[in-house]
Amino acid sequence: MSQRLLSDALAHADLIHGRPEINAAIIELGANIDAELDGEVPVFLSVMQGGLLFAGALAMSISTDLLFDYVHATRYRGELSGGELHWIKKPGVELRGRIVILADDILDEGYTLRAIREFCIERGAKKVLIAVLCRKNHGRIAPGIRADFCGLEVPDRYVFGFGMDFHEQGRNLPGIYALREST
Repeated sequence: MSQRLLSDALAHADLIHGRPEINAAIIELGANIDAELDGEVPVFLSVMQGGLLFAGALAMSISTDLLFDYVHATRYRGELSGGELHWIKKPGVELRGRIVILADDILDEGYTLRAIREFCIERGAKKVLIAVLCRKNHGRIAPGIRADFCGLEVPDRYVFGFGMDFHEQGRNLPGIYALREST
């Protein structure tokens, strides 16, 4: 996809959350996670690719030591709507008996996060905490999934920026944008 596609998307989008608001939310999430961990060293799994920017910023806001790895599973593969879950990389560190933090960009319907959480539990994690930058405001959430830590709410529109993509573009935008609803 070309840069023009992203420029066209930005021309038809609203800035929902700017960088200062995102930074403040991440700092608060880090403090809340520290309180929950009570000094225990968790496995910190970045959910790729969307969770990369958020996970890096979040990790810097957590004062507790972390054991890092990542997981890459996707239902989107560059598309606007999800399909079957495709595993690209499973975590390589031992999860048995550990607290696991899944750090992802957004909790939309939650099917991918639910599958990753179930994988961690099957591998013996004693507790899996889900930290997301954003939660989409709608009622279509997968049964049995919720974020333990959520920074920001976003509207039920297509959102991109700060890790979230528009046709694999715009992940590095410093704000979060939502396409305007068609009129």
